[in-house]
Amino acid sequence: MTPTIHFLLPASDYDPTESGLPWRALRDAGVDVRFATPDGEPAYADRRLTDDGFSLLSPFLMTKRGPLDAYREMAADAAFLAPSRHDEVVLGDDDGILVPGGHAKGVRTLIESEPAQGLVADAMGRDLPLGAVCHGVLLLARATDPETGRSPLHGRRTTALTESMELTAWNLTRAWLRDYYRTYPETVQAEVTAALADPSDFDAGPRLPRRDSPERLDLGFTVRDRNYLSARWPGDCHRFGLEFAALVDEHSRSPVARATNLPSGQE
Repeated sequence: MTPTIHFLLPASDYDPTESGLPWRALRDAGVDVRFATPDGEPAYADRRLTDDGFSLLSPFLMTKRGPLDAYREMAADAAFLAPSRHDEVVLGDDDGILVPGGHAKGVRTLIESEPAQGLVADAMGRDLPLGAVCHGVLLLARATDPETGRSPLHGRRTTALTESMELTAWNLTRAWLRDYYRTYPETVQAEVTAALADPSDFDAGPRLPRRDSPERLDLGFTVRDRNYLSARWPGDCHRFGLEFAALVDEHSRSPVARATNLPSGQE
């Protein structure tokens, strides 16, 4: 059976690199990718990253050409144009979830979505493939494991957008963009770390982040804990996308997944 990965998206404002590159990696691996949004309508990425820009800082802050091409290809896909609602998604045993990030205010419609929080808690509890990048990790931090009453991140290792990266971008742009780079008053790292069993379970990665590329995957940074893969920012996503596709393939080949897909009576 072909694995199915559900991309959980907000109503708008997610990051095009953090969605487009994993989508391309999964598509190239033959994975069935579906989409879910709060209202079941197609959801598009942050226009400032794709079209509007940042004036003189555009070469540094806008989405790069390769990832932007991947996002535009994704946004033309038939499955992207016909998403489910968050509350309509039902996870099968061969399914998984991908949660891209984003920092503009529209991303709150994903982070604060109770159905989406329930889906990531379900996926983590069942050891289904789960990938999250940047602010996407906040969805897991705010979710509740029904068996423990804690975040499904409790007892797991993770990374996410680091405090130094978030505050640097905010300080560079706040004179004219105000809180564009501050989705919430508390930083992503602070909120995610508070949900962990131990602060040391948050891995910030190299102090000086560098963008990866197809030729330099080693410049990306990810953290894997069993079924769960996380990354910090768009600059990790060439590596993140390929590693998540490999994780999905690994899960689909596992004895549990193979047993699940046997005809009735052959388990």
